[in-house]
Order: sequence, then structure tokens, then C-alpha cells
Amino acid sequence: MTARKSASRSPATRSISTQVKDALADLKRLGSARIRDEMGPRYGIHVKRAFGVRVGQMQQLAKKIGHNHDLALALWDDAGGWYEARMLAAFVDEPARVTPAQMDRWCRDFDNWGIVDTVCFKLFDQSPHAWSKVRPWSRRREEFMKRAGFVLMACLAAHDRNATDAQFLALLPLIAAGAADDRNFVKKGVSWSLRMIGRRSPKLRSASLALARRLAASDQPSCR
Repeated sequence: MTARKSASRSPATRSISTQVKDALADLKRLGSARIRDEMGPRYGIHVKRAFGVRVGQMQQLAKKIGHNHDLALALWDDAGGWYEARMLAAFVDEPARVTPAQMDRWCRDFDNWGIVDTVCFKLFDQSPHAWSKVRPWSRRREEFMKRAGFVLMACLAAHDRNATDAQFLALLPLIAAGAADDRNFVKKGVSWSLRMIGRRSPKLRSASLALARRLAASDQPSCR
């Protein structure tokens, strides 16, 4: 009887909608009004709906849930736009099952730097489609979509051990162009990508420093 009861509660036997409801209930239970109220003033994360859950707690919850691509899609699309639900989606999704269309759809929903950085660092840079999104996203007009292109560069520089120096050298013109954007979260993404690329190898370090010097000598304040 105990075994049957336990099995009835396993993720494999519960519908995705039920799992979403359970996840939202867990996030609400873990939430803190103080943390929620600090997200904007202290961390610059401005969202419409948030419980106020620490990132470490979300990661622990994701570990308990396990990887589940269908649940990740539902957490993103059908959980009411809660900030923590979308963060949780990035932690539980399966990189190999992420599609280009999903990446573009989620990117269009990006509305704060926290979700951009988490999705790119924990999920998108492990997708086989990651490289194909760097160029188009880094040329977008929207602030957080554009940031995503540069954050994805930085994450690939940190995690893609098979990428060549030539692949990253080809991105430096995009960084040079992006440096002219004076919006805060784009500037920070551009800076991050340049620094991470420069850490990969002596050749990339030399090229990144040369670009950094050119930007520092620019007449444009954002480049400097």
C-alpha cells in the first residue's frame, strides 16, 4: 500500500499541469516578501510577478524535480509569467531537447538581466543551437534580447571546450559594434563577453586587449 501511494505521487505519473501547480506551490512557500521587495532596488531585477525566492533554493527545488523538458516548457508558458517559475524552467530543461524556435520564443520574453543570464548560462549555451543564435540576438534592438546575444557569447567562451579561437575571433566585430550601445544591461553584456573571450587562450587574450584599447580610446562614452 505504501509503495502504491508513493508511486502515485511520482513525477512520471502526474500530469504536467499538476507538476506546474506543485512547483508554484513550492515556490510560493519558499518566497519571502523582503527578498521580493529587494529585487528591484538592490539587484536591478524588475518583474511584474515574483515570490522572492533565493536562487539557491530554486536550484535545490530543480534538483528535487529532475530534468523534464515538457515541464520546463509549461513552467515558462503556462505558469502565469512568475519570475521564479521561468528561472526554474531553465534549471529543469534538457539542453539536447531545446529547439531553435523555443530559444527565440523565450528570448522574446526576456525582461530582466537575471532571467537572461540564468537561461543562457544554465541552459542555452549547452544547446546544439547556441552558436546559431549569437549573431542574430546580438544585433537585436530590444535591450534584453540584445544582451542575450552577448551573454551567450560569454557563456560559450566559458563552457564550450571544443570551440576554436577562430570562432571567437569572428565575434569581436560584433562586440565592437555592441559597445556603442549605451544601455546599461547591453554594455555589461558586451563587457562580459569580451572579458570571457580574452580568458580562453593567449591568442584571444591579445586580440581582446587590442579591441579593449581601441574602445577605451573611442570618442563614444559607451565604448570607453
